[in-house]
Parts: sequence; structure tokens; C-alpha cells
Amino acid sequence: MKLEWRVARRYLASRRGTRFLSLITLIAIGGVAVGVTALIVVTAVMNGLQSELRKGILGVNPHVFVLTYGEGMRMDGWEAPLQKVRGVDGVIAAAPFVHTEVGLQNRGKYAEAAVLRGLDVSARGAAVTDIPGILKENRIDLQRTRSGLPGLAAGQTLGARLGLIPGDTVTLISFTNARVGAMGIVPKMEMFEYVGGFRTGMWEYDNKFAYTSLAAAQDLAGLGGAVSGLEVRTDDPYRAREVSAGIEKALGIPYRTDDWMNMNASLFSALKLEKLALTLILLLIVIVAAFNIVSTLVMVVTDKTREIGVLKSMGMTSRRILRLFMVQGLVIGIVGALIGGSLGGLVTYVVDRFKLISIPGEIYFISHLPVKIDPLDLVFIVLATIVISFLATVYPAWQAARMDPVEAIRHE
Repeated sequence: MKLEWRVARRYLASRRGTRFLSLITLIAIGGVAVGVTALIVVTAVMNGLQSELRKGILGVNPHVFVLTYGEGMRMDGWEAPLQKVRGVDGVIAAAPFVHTEVGLQNRGKYAEAAVLRGLDVSARGAAVTDIPGILKENRIDLQRTRSGLPGLAAGQTLGARLGLIPGDTVTLISFTNARVGAMGIVPKMEMFEYVGGFRTGMWEYDNKFAYTSLAAAQDLAGLGGAVSGLEVRTDDPYRAREVSAGIEKALGIPYRTDDWMNMNASLFSALKLEKLALTLILLLIVIVAAFNIVSTLVMVVTDKTREIGVLKSMGMTSRRILRLFMVQGLVIGIVGALIGGSLGGLVTYVVDRFKLISIPGEIYFISHLPVKIDPLDLVFIVLATIVISFLATVYPAWQAARMDPVEAIRHE
């Protein structure tokens, strides 16, 4: 093998009068490197996007919702089911919540549609979502206000559009508790004090969601002592379906559950499909680079025909000639894969570290392009590139190995 490696190295290097061969070798290595870089960057972007979306969704949403059949978003007598849910294996936190759609109107009578969530801010122990922590970080207290009105916190984007500052009075309009009067349908309207804005990093929530205390939301929605349902946090988000089944078994009819994976299945399925499609498309770059390797080795075989004949006449077997050209192709593939892996890692680090690329938050829920390199993906891409490069050497190596030494030496 030592002889094959030394000859292959001479064929890869430039010599006086044959610099063109050195150039096409560099082009072949560059083609492999570009393909690997593109694959790594795109895969890292798709991984980062899925990871960031998953992190954001799990931060502001519970892992499992407990609702009821037949009554819409209303659950009476929720205290007993809550205690049962807290005793289910895998549940680390559970709390009641109110969910309703409202209109927010500022002092200038400008209104925006929003989703209002009522939180049990008096709850102790582990929080179901990151929202209580986010409100605490922003020093937002939904229970204590200067005016004595119920406190309201809104996403920063929503609050900015309404021009709200802490201490402003906001009118909340709810059709959930509307009354039918002589003038038609009269929505329920109540005054709230805006106590501050929060930022989750998820555009959808910062643009549409507002939070208040559980009691204030119950009153606005006309639920009395009822709630919309229960929200649950599990010890492992990926066990949400298993825990959901346990909750349904513990509660029975008329209770039902819905988990975060089921609610966001279409979004993550679309992202997986995009990742697969882009990977297959960019894999064509590596295949094109493999054809470059084929053409490079064919040209080397053509250029070195007489030398191959001399080597065979001196006792070098066809098998060793075959290995010689396979080593040459493998060197191109391995060097190209390593350069591409290094460039891909550098590009993804720079893009992630400095947040260079902004994306429309209304489409992807986040404001910048996140990237995350999965070591398994990186290893798979590099190994797949090396395998493709090796396969590309088979034909030209076989062509060189089957040469007749006499005809090769006579070759002009």
C-alpha cells in the first residue's frame, strides 16, 4: 500500500508541464468542499429552526391541555380533576387557565384583536410555562395596580402598536360574555390597567397574546367559578402523549386532553419535509462533485497511460493499480469533505453568534435565523461524501487496472 500511496501522491501533485492536472484536482476538491459546506449549513439551519420553534412553543405553552367534551372552553368543578391530574405519573405541574379572544382598545379608541390568557398567579410550586418567570423578570405584577383595576400584560409588539405605557387604562371587549339587548348584541367591556410588556422571542405570542389574573379573566368571559381548562407540564416534553393517555385514564369522561406535539404537528411536519427536500437537492452538488472526481481520474489515466504500462511491466499487479487510483480519488474526497466540514462549521458559528440573517417573524415565529449543528448529521454528511467519492473512483480505476502493458507503453 505504501507504493500505491507514493505514486498517487505524485499524480495528485503538479509537475512541470502538467500543471493543468493539478488545477483540475483542486477543482475536484473544491467541488466536494462546496457541496459539503452547503449541506452542513442547510442542515444546521433546519435543525436550528426546529429546535428554536420547539423551545419557544414549549416555553409559552403547556405540554398538555385538559379540556372537556361538549361544553367548549368551559370546565366547572375543576378543583377535584386538578388534584387527580397532579397525581398522574410524569406530571410536575398543573394549573387552571382561562383562554378567550378579546379586543384591546386604548385611550384613543384604537382597537386590536388579541388572545387573553388568565393565569393562576397565586399558584405555588413549579410553573406550567415560562410566562410567570418572564413576567417576574420584567417586574410585572398582575395583582397589584395603582388604579385598583385588574392588571394586564401584553406582548411587546402588541403593546407598541397600541402605544401603551405602564399605567395606561385599556378597555377589553369580549363577545364571549355578550348580552342580547334592544340594540342587538352588546359585548362585555371592562377596564384594565396596563402593567407592562413582555417578550417571549416568538413573534406570534408577542404580537397577539395578553395575560391577566385568573379571576379577572373569569369575570370578563362570564365563566363565574369555571375555567377554560387545565394546563399541565410534564417531566419530559416528549412523553406528553404518554402522560396525556394517563390523564384521560385517571379522569375519564367527559374530560379530554391535547398535547403540544399534536397541536403543532403540521408545523413540524412541514419543517421536516423542507429539510428532506433541501438535503436531497443539495446532495446533487456532492454528486456533481463526484462526477468531477471521475473526470479528473479519467484524465489522469489518459495522461499517465505509458507510466501505468511501465509500472505493470515492472511487476505491479492490476489490483495494485486499481488501489492506486482509488487512493487518489479517496484523497480528493476526504480532503474536500474535511475542508467543507470546517467551512460549514465556521459559517454556521458566525451566523448563529452574530445573528446575521433576519427572517419574517409572522411566518416562522422568530426574528432571526437560528442554526444548530447536530454531530450525527455532520458525521453522516462527511461519511456519505467519502463513500460517494470512493464509488466515483471505481470506473477510472478499473479502466487503468485492465490496461495491457504493451499497448500502454506504445501509447502516444
